[in-house]
Amino acid sequence: MKTASIGLPNPRRITLLVLKDANQPVKQVQVSKPLVVAVPLIALLSLSGLIVSLQIQSNRTIDNLESMLQAQQLRFEATVTDKDAAIERLQNEVIALSGQSREMMDRMERMAELETELQKFIDKYGSEGSGSQEPGKLSSLSMDDSSWYASDGVGGEFIAVHETEIEQLAEDTRKQFAEMSKLLDEMERNMPATLQIAEQTQIKLAGTPTEWPTLSQRITSNFGYRSDPFSGRAAFHAGIDIAGKTGDPIYAAGAGKVVTVASDSSHGKYIVIEHPEGLESWYLHLSKITVSEGDEVSKGQQIGKLGNTGRSTGPHLHFEILKKGKTIDPLPYLKSNNG
Repeated sequence: MKTASIGLPNPRRITLLVLKDANQPVKQVQVSKPLVVAVPLIALLSLSGLIVSLQIQSNRTIDNLESMLQAQQLRFEATVTDKDAAIERLQNEVIALSGQSREMMDRMERMAELETELQKFIDKYGSEGSGSQEPGKLSSLSMDDSSWYASDGVGGEFIAVHETEIEQLAEDTRKQFAEMSKLLDEMERNMPATLQIAEQTQIKLAGTPTEWPTLSQRITSNFGYRSDPFSGRAAFHAGIDIAGKTGDPIYAAGAGKVVTVASDSSHGKYIVIEHPEGLESWYLHLSKITVSEGDEVSKGQQIGKLGNTGRSTGPHLHFEILKKGKTIDPLPYLKSNNG
């Protein structure tokens, strides 16, 4: 009979029992204590290193994201700043253009007032030689023209506009306003002179003796040399004789001032009217005078009645025109108005 000797346990080794299955025998595995302690420690250190590595990577990722967010925010702020600056510039442009628009409207109203004065002259003194110009429609500056405020019939495709286009439009509009302002400056300088010229022209036209002085246009004796009706001798006739009936109205051939109302054996009762440009018109052999010296008469105004006074063979009007004191043929003046 043998006896088994039982050895003492080794304090530096640890016995591990390995059980794979309930039907399998238990296996014993002996490992050293330092190994058992080292393996968990190594695992712990590895896990700690992994955690530290992940933490470092996480911090780097967070830093990158923060940098990206900061850059994006800076770009956004710059964009917002640029848009705010653009909006402010546009607002300033709009304010400036609004003031210029109001000033432009005021100036155009002043031009319309001057134009209205000019139109009054045209409407008052007729449309002789005015061509196809419609009454009351001198030009398109009239401020009450409905075409300025037409509001019906609008539409079209929608096309978005970039702020740079708006800025360019504002700049172009400003330049257009400047050009319009220069044009109005020129018109404002010229309109008073034009109005004065119109007034002078109106006075000249109204004062030019072109109106037939009688109802009748039958001439019995022309201007120039003729046989004197009383002596039969050659004589110079300083005017024209126009036939008519005693009492027929006599009209001023042009606007002017009555400078002579008189009567003598040669002229009979007669009137002299002074006109612009050194012109005078004479009306002889009247039966009645209805104006006085110093009167201002208008073209076509009745100044007397046809008669047979003075050196006359029968009822008629002797009509003369003098230019700067010299008698001239009056017929061209009268024909210029009566064809």
